[in-house]
Amino acid sequence: MSPKERQKMLIDVFAPQKNEKVLILVDVPRESIPDNQKWSERRQMAHEWEEAFHNISQENDLNLTVDRLEFPSVGRSNYLLPEDIIETAKQYHLVLSMSEYSYSVPLKAIIQSPDNISRIASMPQIEKRMEETAISADYAKVKLYATTLKQLLDQSIGAQITFSTNDQLYLDLRWRQIAIADDGDYTTTGSFGNFPAGEGFMTPYEGTESEKAQYGPSQTKGVMPFNFDGQIVKFIIEANQIVKIEGDEPKASELNQYFTADPTRRNIAELGLGCNPQAEITGNILEDEKAGLHIAYGTSSHFGGQVTSDTHHDLVFASGCPIEGTTVDLIQPDGSQIRVIDHSQMQYVLLEKMTTK
Repeated sequence: MSPKERQKMLIDVFAPQKNEKVLILVDVPRESIPDNQKWSERRQMAHEWEEAFHNISQENDLNLTVDRLEFPSVGRSNYLLPEDIIETAKQYHLVLSMSEYSYSVPLKAIIQSPDNISRIASMPQIEKRMEETAISADYAKVKLYATTLKQLLDQSIGAQITFSTNDQLYLDLRWRQIAIADDGDYTTTGSFGNFPAGEGFMTPYEGTESEKAQYGPSQTKGVMPFNFDGQIVKFIIEANQIVKIEGDEPKASELNQYFTADPTRRNIAELGLGCNPQAEITGNILEDEKAGLHIAYGTSSHFGGQVTSDTHHDLVFASGCPIEGTTVDLIQPDGSQIRVIDHSQMQYVLLEKMTTK
């Protein structure tokens, strides 16, 4: 991405306005958390983006205040940020967190405050190379895809998924209807999301104890396979809970112990449908999840679910992964089905047709 292309992208996605304050947050290594090449490249990338905002300000007479704030890494994703970092970030209209660890949860709390002036993009593990892949996407189209997927999820009562292993999983989408479009639009106050963006996602109906009396148990049930570096395991799921792990050792035993240690981790927390056509599968979850199907377990309360855990972990099944989600059918209230993923590919033509209706 050339400097001019970078400036255009930043204008298209973040729309800096006259006299606004822009903050680029960067965590840095400390003694117990050693540096790595991608982290080092990310800090250089942050410097390039800071320079791009300065150029945008000068060339468009915007009088932007552009600052870069470095702080010692917390060393844990979605853990509390130091209070002084939070208080500083609250003073900025646009906050870009280009970090080694994810600070999405504490940053999202900023936009939820009644006196919020910010819009925030969280970019944990963002890589320089993404400027040529997911970052370079046509974000007008990404927004249309994500918005359409949100609408489809909102109106659906379930999702039937078939994996490349022929295993099947049904996700109960009743009683939620609060899907989110991660559309890459950070132009209005209160906007928040991951960047690079591109997905529609929601938490399934979990059927917690407080919900069962009114709605009954969750109907989420089936088998979710996953390949952990050659060890294939199967998550056995009943009533939206991972009840046991079967498959290759020692991974199966390790995971069974992991879920036994904290039952909140067993919760199926998210159905995600990535819709960034430029996203590539590389093992970086920030980009991988924008390439197609992903399912998470653990915490769902940060986007409308009922469960809080010590983890929110995404498993990706997009085209190019060792195990793919070959089909995803969204079940409508009348029993009809809309196939949004076929042969492991997001059906972009279908989304475009539905958008123009």
